[in-house]
Amino acid sequence: MFDSLRSVLRFRKLEFNPKRRRLNACADVSDLRRLAKKRLPAGVFDYIDGGAEDELTLVRNERAYQKIGFCPRVLRDVSAVEPTCMLLGRPTPLPLVLAPTGFTRIADPPGELAVARAAARLGIPCTLSTMGTRSIEEVAEASDSVTWGAEGERRLWFQVYVWKDRELLADMIQRCAAARYEALMVTVDTPRLGRRERDVRRGMELPPKLGLGTIVDGMLRPSWTWQFLRNDPIVFANVTTSSSGADSPDGSSAIVLADHLSKQFDPSLSWDDIDWFRSQWDGKLIVKGVQTVADALRCVERGVDAVCLSNHGGRQLDGAPAPIDLVAPCREAVGDNIEIIADGGVRRGSDMVKARALGADAVMAGRPYLYALGTAGELGVDWLLDFFDDGMRRTMALCGTVTVGDITPDLVTRLV
Repeated sequence: MFDSLRSVLRFRKLEFNPKRRRLNACADVSDLRRLAKKRLPAGVFDYIDGGAEDELTLVRNERAYQKIGFCPRVLRDVSAVEPTCMLLGRPTPLPLVLAPTGFTRIADPPGELAVARAAARLGIPCTLSTMGTRSIEEVAEASDSVTWGAEGERRLWFQVYVWKDRELLADMIQRCAAARYEALMVTVDTPRLGRRERDVRRGMELPPKLGLGTIVDGMLRPSWTWQFLRNDPIVFANVTTSSSGADSPDGSSAIVLADHLSKQFDPSLSWDDIDWFRSQWDGKLIVKGVQTVADALRCVERGVDAVCLSNHGGRQLDGAPAPIDLVAPCREAVGDNIEIIADGGVRRGSDMVKARALGADAVMAGRPYLYALGTAGELGVDWLLDFFDDGMRRTMALCGTVTVGDITPDLVTRLV
């Protein structure tokens, strides 16, 4: 009897590391999300997970990928699949960029430092947000502290909003240049803050405002609460009082998110602002938040290096188009005159293949790595990037493609 059991059963080794134990129970991004929801306070999770108003766009971003199928070719030698491609004139091991996310430390205390290190180990671009909780210099130092991927050169991008205080913006841009950031990503879809109703219901503020609900929630998530209390307060690390004396936050006070954004963001932003950013920045320039073919063409006219098709992860205008649905028409319109990055809805390596087939140079993902941070910190981000890498390689092999050059429009089809 025991011989029969031994022939068909294998026992798992005991895993004493709680983070690895949680990751061993994960098979995909939805599992990371489920575990993050269990570990994070409800207000924190909803801030990460939520979208604008009825969250129709949030849902559509992901479902749009699910409506794309494959037309696989068989009997091809796929013994040496290679997903390396070019992005902003440099090779990258995957057509993947880690998106800018604000207040990343609410998911895990190291925050952006953990994300930057994980990205560096794989060798893919990592984007720091203006509203990040680690500074431009801290992230550069963290990125340099690990052995970079195959190319051996770090790829850090910095995301900026169009703020009223131009001296403050110019100062941050100069700091990026001094820290050798590769690209500046200008977000243009926030003339006003979208109505994020989960945050409204939670009264979401940073730092969190203590109340009975906060205390109860913290007691139910003791691990997160203990880490939060043991670490430095969450601040807007890249925001300091500017020399212009404008009404800019110093990054250290408890500011209601909606009030902060409505005061500091410039609703008068226009295409002329893109020229201003170009005058301040000698590196690669990306415009994030484009949602029409017409605006993609305007980016070409302004000499932008890459356009990021994005609806802010469904957090701004509810009813905006899914970025993946814009890729093909935008590529047809702009030709090879500009690079295209599709932001939002990416949950698998197969999504990268779909985006490349439709004409995107790369995709960008933010929520998945926040789920990973909430589940297992930096180790979780490493797991996620391995999951994306393995998923793309497997999909390429099953579709009969060996290089990204083999990923052509005839590889995909629209499902009913």
